Amino acid sequence: MTMNLPKVLNKFVPFDGGTDEETPPLRMKPGMAYSSENFEQDINGGYSRIEGYERFDGQPAPSDATYTTITINMTGTVAVDDAITGNNSSATAVVIAIGEANAYLALTKVVGTFVTGEDLLVSAVAQATATAGPITGGASTSQLDAQYYNLAADAYRSDIAAMTGSGPVLGVWMYNDVVYAIRNAVGDATANMWKSTANGWAAVDLGYELAFTAGGTYTIAEGDVIVGNTSTANATVTRVVLTSGAWADSNAAGKLIFTTQNNNFTAEVLDVGANLGVANIAGNSTDLTLLPDGRWEFVNHNFGGGVTTKRMYGADGVNRAFEFDGTVFVPIDTGMTTDTPLHITAHKNQLFLSFGASVQHAAPGTPYIWSALLNASEIALGDTVTNFKSMPGTESGGALMITTKNTSKILYGSGVSTWNLVTYSDDVGGYDYTIQSPGTTLFFDDIGLISLQAAQEFGNFTATGITDGFKSFVQTNRSLTVGSCLMRDKNQYRIFFSGGYGLFLTLEKGRVRGAMKVLFTDVPTCLCFGETSAGKAKAYFGASDGIVYEMEKGTSFDGDAIYAFLDIAYNFTSGPRVINRYRHASLETRGLGYTEFSFSYDVDYATTLKEQVGGTTKTVSLSAVNWDDFTWDAFVWDGATLTPEELSMDGSGENVSLKIVTSGDYFYPIRFTGANIAYSPRRLKR
Repeated sequence: MTMNLPKVLNKFVPFDGGTDEETPPLRMKPGMAYSSENFEQDINGGYSRIEGYERFDGQPAPSDATYTTITINMTGTVAVDDAITGNNSSATAVVIAIGEANAYLALTKVVGTFVTGEDLLVSAVAQATATAGPITGGASTSQLDAQYYNLAADAYRSDIAAMTGSGPVLGVWMYNDVVYAIRNAVGDATANMWKSTANGWAAVDLGYELAFTAGGTYTIAEGDVIVGNTSTANATVTRVVLTSGAWADSNAAGKLIFTTQNNNFTAEVLDVGANLGVANIAGNSTDLTLLPDGRWEFVNHNFGGGVTTKRMYGADGVNRAFEFDGTVFVPIDTGMTTDTPLHITAHKNQLFLSFGASVQHAAPGTPYIWSALLNASEIALGDTVTNFKSMPGTESGGALMITTKNTSKILYGSGVSTWNLVTYSDDVGGYDYTIQSPGTTLFFDDIGLISLQAAQEFGNFTATGITDGFKSFVQTNRSLTVGSCLMRDKNQYRIFFSGGYGLFLTLEKGRVRGAMKVLFTDVPTCLCFGETSAGKAKAYFGASDGIVYEMEKGTSFDGDAIYAFLDIAYNFTSGPRVINRYRHASLETRGLGYTEFSFSYDVDYATTLKEQVGGTTKTVSLSAVNWDDFTWDAFVWDGATLTPEELSMDGSGENVSLKIVTSGDYFYPIRFTGANIAYSPRRLKR
């Protein structure tokens, strides 16, 4: 007797294209997600749970922490977080976990080397004896190993605090491998600049400024000691800011910058050594301070052209713009009655600033000179400027994209004599701090994210909307934009909103490969990205709690679990209206360490008119040992090869949606590149 067994077919569905919350299921590309959170489109294909972020101040990163295990004989009481000391070795450490049956201690912040047989002291009292030497790592399972690394990270995390002050971080930036941040001081009367150091945040002393007019032809230089002719006050000049005139013509004018001074200057003349009366001053210097509550934007640029003349420039809408080289802070005076520019950029070796609807730039090659006689100029935009971005343009060089609240313009040319401001659109504008150029220029408007690309006619541009899959989300969050940044090694544009949500858009050859939503526990207030001198991509955000966080670090949201889910679009495996019996699924995955996730599925749009058999959730644990591309038929768990393991399915319907959920503070990112679905076609749906 011959049995007619049902035919079993297999269909591989590659995960690609990101999330689309708007398109009807029948029109969605197989493998896209119809809903997701805290997954990102991988540039190599598939969806990866995003990496974590952690607090930053220049001290050792929590995620770089290691742990050590040491076997013991417990003679007293040892608790988690206790500081222990070796009685003989004087080695010290912090306890992060105690092994089962008090057999060992897991330690971090180890200084020195514990030795076999020595007593382990807590508050100078022996509480245990080391029965063997310490082992780096040493957890018995991959899960414990991941947990101990996470606990070690927590111990280092507690050492990192917010900058002293009040309110959110107002700006964050990276310059010469150092991270700088600005936050209101306690009491909110002023704001302070801070720099990251190996010992944490250190306040930056902004120094003093002293306005002068020339008293002769002597050229005051950096390093000169100026002395008041009558007051005998003195200071060492750290920067000479010439804003008009020339030393040789005895009409130089500007200001002198110095870090410290002795005694107070008066209305007098200044001497430099034997050179008398080199400058005239009207009174004492001014202590440089920052007013509070600005929103800072920065740019690094080298106007001097030398190896050491690349400097950092900033503006915030409340203070004067500034130049900073890591030591010398120089306020920039433009001559505006209200000298508080909001946006800043460097273009064609000229510093550009925005004042409401006015765009102004300094003379070429110097950010200090704002005289029209020396080719500084002003350009009226007719609407409040929101973004600057240099971009590819004509054959003679790049163009400057300028967005306002409601319009967008492109500035062609290279200087006053050749500027040509062209209106790109009277209907498309951009929200503040949302413009980036990761190969194509992107900015956020009322209708969503706009992509501006060079057109076939060189020097012109075409624009397209690229967040059609998030129309409802955009309508809800468009007025809540906080800022944007790039993650260059992932080809990503990232934009964040004040509710904590963000969009990660992965680009490929100038086009969006996939966009996906994220939700951070800590709400960004400002962002920056850059590369270290070693070429490593870095991204940071300042938050409402006054802490600076580094992205792409660790396995958690600064100690909190990362909750992530992925709902793959309903797949019509045999075509619409065909009922299928779903049997099992295999997932292609890739990762770098221990992780766990849960799998389930819905059939027939998860209708409540029929029982959803796929309600059983299976949790599977993966190991860091021998990870590579694999399916459920062959992977490694704690170093041992498993027999084939599949995700069982038992449901019928015309379509199926695979669902993945993960939540934990010690799980490493995992990438799902696709699924192989086994099914049997049955009949047409009546």
